[in-house]
Amino acid sequence: MTAFEIHPEIRWSDLDPNNHLRHSVYYDYGASCRIAFLHASGVTADEMGKHNIGPIIFREECIFRKEIRFGDQLMINVKLVKSLKDNSRWTMKHELWKNSKILAAVITVDGAWLDTSLRKLAKPPLLFSAAFDTLPKADDFITSETK
Repeated sequence: MTAFEIHPEIRWSDLDPNNHLRHSVYYDYGASCRIAFLHASGVTADEMGKHNIGPIIFREECIFRKEIRFGDQLMINVKLVKSLKDNSRWTMKHELWKNSKILAAVITVDGAWLDTSLRKLAKPPLLFSAAFDTLPKADDFITSETK
């Protein structure tokens, strides 16, 4: 896959008193994009439930570059930056573009898969790992055997 993106609509409730996008909404858009990718790849909530596994976030960071205001048109993408060969731990990056040409923010997320019954980190099932293999890769993508 060369690209995966969503186009969220800015709601009035997404704004802060300065009339621009609240900082927490950026993170919500990133999560929505990641989950949309997983769902489109067959890794649905039902599949996660069947396998007792789900994604867990260790770190999430946003670099805010340009303000986003009500009426701006948004596009957010997702790219895999780093992953263990078995896709059990990973780093993803989201770019938020406004009005087709202005990079407004970059979100970086470090995560892994959690066995929800054991409450321990786990290797993903084959379907999940195969989905990650199709994630668009960042230009500086790296893979490794160990963290």
